[in-house]
Amino acid sequence: MAASNPVWGLGRRKSAVARVRLLAGSGKILINGKDFEVYFPTVGQQRDVLGPLKATDSRAGYDVLVNVKGGGPRGQAGAVKLGIARCLLKQESDAEAALREGGFLTRDPRMKERKKYGQRGARRRFQFSKR
Repeated sequence: MAASNPVWGLGRRKSAVARVRLLAGSGKILINGKDFEVYFPTVGQQRDVLGPLKATDSRAGYDVLVNVKGGGPRGQAGAVKLGIARCLLKQESDAEAALREGGFLTRDPRMKERKKYGQRGARRRFQFSKR
């Protein structure tokens, strides 16, 4: 794969959206212009981002450039994970079994439940007073 033809992938989790670009390279991962270890300081989030690359043993072969917005750190890490997995699937079609087995290609459908009228939140009611 040449540097002129990157592979794109889109990942979503909760309200976070990650646009991922996969290029042939040395293995650097940049998220919003920062190194991924700086952008995601916790080990769990770093493990999420590296999961698809470790599952396919392709960490050193690609540079990953990501633009992510919306949501919080956990949602953004999940969105980046899905985006990287979709890029790897486009690039290496034989990696699908490893990515599926690790659960990297499944979009997590859980979203925040909407607030209902007459209530304080999605399920929380206003305090009831009998007298």
